[in-house]
Amino acid sequence: MTGRHDGLLVRSVHGAAVALALAALARTAWHGLAQPRVALAYGLLIAVGEAARRRRPTAGPGDRQTAPVGAAGALSYALLGEIGGQPSAHGAPQVVAVVLAATLAGAIGRPPARDHLARRLLTTAFAAVCFQPLHHSGALDHWPGHGPAYAFVLLLVLALTTLFDAVLAAALTLLRTGGPYGPALRDELRALAGIGTAICATGIVMALAVGVAGLWALPVFCLPLLLTQLSFHRYTAVRATYHQTIASLARSTEIAGHTPAGHARRVAALSRATGRELGLSETGLTVLEYAALMHDIGQLSLLDPVPAGATEPLPPEQRRRIALLGGAVVRRTGVPSDVAVVVERQAAPYREQPLAARIVRTVNAYEDLVGESGCGPLCALERLRLDTAREHDPQVVAALAGVLARGGGPGVPDQRQDQR
Repeated sequence: MTGRHDGLLVRSVHGAAVALALAALARTAWHGLAQPRVALAYGLLIAVGEAARRRRPTAGPGDRQTAPVGAAGALSYALLGEIGGQPSAHGAPQVVAVVLAATLAGAIGRPPARDHLARRLLTTAFAAVCFQPLHHSGALDHWPGHGPAYAFVLLLVLALTTLFDAVLAAALTLLRTGGPYGPALRDELRALAGIGTAICATGIVMALAVGVAGLWALPVFCLPLLLTQLSFHRYTAVRATYHQTIASLARSTEIAGHTPAGHARRVAALSRATGRELGLSETGLTVLEYAALMHDIGQLSLLDPVPAGATEPLPPEQRRRIALLGGAVVRRTGVPSDVAVVVERQAAPYREQPLAARIVRTVNAYEDLVGESGCGPLCALERLRLDTAREHDPQVVAALAGVLARGGGPGVPDQRQDQR
């Protein structure tokens, strides 16, 4: 029921974006396009920014902004009050219509994700509805309209818009992946300190510059953000390559015959979902995922492979030895030391472990138990609960059970079929 409920809420967000788009298109078509030259200039800017977007290899719900030029152009158009000293004539419906048309035009052959498009439309509409009625009513012609505080009015609207976008993005992430809402919102707000700040600053500066210098300000002020976008793409490409390198290293235990095929990937996916359930930050989830991928790498140092690669039935001393060997290997790979600590501590008593090590320990034990003949998911969870006095953190076991109840988490087969 939870999965169906979450799916309904996601469809509701998408439905709201569709209804908004249809209403905006209908109103714009009925009343005609105000100031077509301005609309065309902003449409081209947004389309170019969207065309420069690159889908990340590991893109998913809640993925960070990958079309900053398009986002900044949309914000600038929503907050545009003057063009070269003359008042603008477009309203919020035209802003939404132009942003929709330009985003789709720039994404021909490479359509944006539905969450990405819904967020773009709803966030732009929010900014336009906050600002355009004030502008057209003449309220901004008086204090604090066009005095020294005019920029602060735009900053206030921009702050409310970014908060709205963060709340919406966190909600979509929560509905897609589960877990508590607070950490998801915290990650979205923390992301504003990165490229989000550049998007907001460029959007508001372009709106002010166009108001004074006209449309020639658009290419001048969007160029720095375009260069930032190219650097961001290179950074994400390096991160993707780094992740693939770690995943390939983790598969060495499978190639050597020490662990079953796909074991490290399944443990990593389920560990990440459990960590999200427990409220880990995005940085903590990355460390957890890397440690889970390489948690069995210490088995490469063993002369005799462990049967089926299952370390759960081994004596505690042998499990700790394998973990320490794995941590030593991880430290030689150049992976951050936090990852090595998790690998080393995964076999220690859980009260002495960091949270990430507790998660890896419990998820790996679950995977080993499920692999045993005659022990399904319910049996494995029950055995983990019976060991919460010494071996497993009760909160981690409860979080794992919650993830499995919703379908197993991303990249993990749906375990509910086995529980029926």
